Amino acid sequence: MKVLAKKYHKSKKQHKPTHPPMQKPVPEDWAEFTERIKLSTPVDALETEEDIKERLQMFEADPEAAFKYYFPDYCFSDPAAFHIEATQRIIQHPEWYEVRLWSRDLAKSTRTMMEVLYLCLLGKKKYVLMISNSLDNATRLLQPYRANLQVNGRIIKDHGPQMKAGHWKAEEFTTLKGVTFRALGAGQSPRGTRNAAARPDVLLFDDIDTDAQCRNPRIINDKWHWIEEAAIGTRSVSTPTLIIFCGNRIAVGCCVDRATLHADHVTQVNIRNEQGASTWPQKNSEEVIDRVLKQKSLAAIQKEYYNNPLTEGAVFGQMAWKPALPLEEYRMLVCYTDPSFKDSKDNDFKATVLVGRWQDEYHVIKCYLEQTSTTQMVKWHYAIMQLVGRNACHYFMEEVFMQDTLMQAFHEAGKLPGNKVIPIQGDKRRKIDKFTRIETLLEPLHANGKLYLNTHEKYNPHMVRLADQFMALAPGSSAHDDGPDAVEGAIWKINNKEMVKNTVHFVAANQGNSKGKIY
Repeated sequence: MKVLAKKYHKSKKQHKPTHPPMQKPVPEDWAEFTERIKLSTPVDALETEEDIKERLQMFEADPEAAFKYYFPDYCFSDPAAFHIEATQRIIQHPEWYEVRLWSRDLAKSTRTMMEVLYLCLLGKKKYVLMISNSLDNATRLLQPYRANLQVNGRIIKDHGPQMKAGHWKAEEFTTLKGVTFRALGAGQSPRGTRNAAARPDVLLFDDIDTDAQCRNPRIINDKWHWIEEAAIGTRSVSTPTLIIFCGNRIAVGCCVDRATLHADHVTQVNIRNEQGASTWPQKNSEEVIDRVLKQKSLAAIQKEYYNNPLTEGAVFGQMAWKPALPLEEYRMLVCYTDPSFKDSKDNDFKATVLVGRWQDEYHVIKCYLEQTSTTQMVKWHYAIMQLVGRNACHYFMEEVFMQDTLMQAFHEAGKLPGNKVIPIQGDKRRKIDKFTRIETLLEPLHANGKLYLNTHEKYNPHMVRLADQFMALAPGSSAHDDGPDAVEGAIWKINNKEMVKNTVHFVAANQGNSKGKIY
């Protein structure tokens, strides 16, 4: 075995690719694509039959080693734990139904391709159906399988030539050992799908949903009936069959979402885990994730990277914008903060907003909204205090279980040279469900043209996030809503203080004050 290890090492040293590694198993130009596979899979001409036999025995026990050897251009990063566990499930269960809700850039299609080719080369599977939203897309997704079987030098060396003349079309091909691969588009008749007497024993559903179709429940219902009755109906009852759905939950009730109700196993892997760390750090660094996510809207991020489809504008629609007035023109100013408990990138946002009331309108004048530290949150208040200047402003923070710790951070900051003490108070009211609070107080204001975001802040990333969070607000959604929650807190406080002031006015007027003095 040590000799074999040296030979593998030698082969890798001989391979010096001049092109970037393949990140998706989708060819753009067939000639270029197959040439890349040839160059990435050199073989040792001096190997003996015994060497090959020993290697195959090792690979049967170690699929990860097989993947790295046969598909070096795809295995440019070490796999994550969820990749390895997924492969073990597939290998250990010939009869299996799995849904892979993996984020973009987590190699759903690539990993599945390596697993399926591995099983076919070992003779464990005989007929693969690649099913997608259209025949063209299914054919495109099937091309990496065909290319590797046709020109991958290491596969040919170990398992013999695979290409069967006369049976090698893009949408359907059969190997010399009798393994068939066929592309199938949603809605296409699969009848007659047989390889001699064999029915499909691998059903791959990849990109089965589309954004446009998910907007029409009738289309999704029809497609799901086709999947259950026609596509899955091609399998044999008596033959162990592998069914894999690869995709993101791009809409509530989409086909991938429905498949989770029937699967033996469902894995949801987002771009970051619950602790805010990359789920595939060997490939996706925190810096790269940050850069990519900053280029997308909240709705796109949640759908593509967190399996959390948002119904944009379900409650608020597009937010209204208006330039903020000079601060002295507002009847009342409130700075309200909704603190999060943790400082990681995937936990709640810290939100601090400055809201003013003018006549019967409410203006969000300034907003800070970010997944950041308590220290940074305190600094926001000093920026708002500087903005407010000599104008009166009330400072509140939602009371949480870490209230004393958070308040201490404000007191400590106030002791620093040149700093004033932020006169912040805890919001002690008993709160009902967050979504209900936001919807019942803010939605009528928005609908009646009484709630505005500051136009002067329209391109400030913090205010953009606030607008995105309002757009994403929907019942049952797991999208962040800390910004709208802070706005609700500020307006509730403004209204509450206005009520108290009006009550004082009313009492004074009824105590016989002849001059109508306001106390």
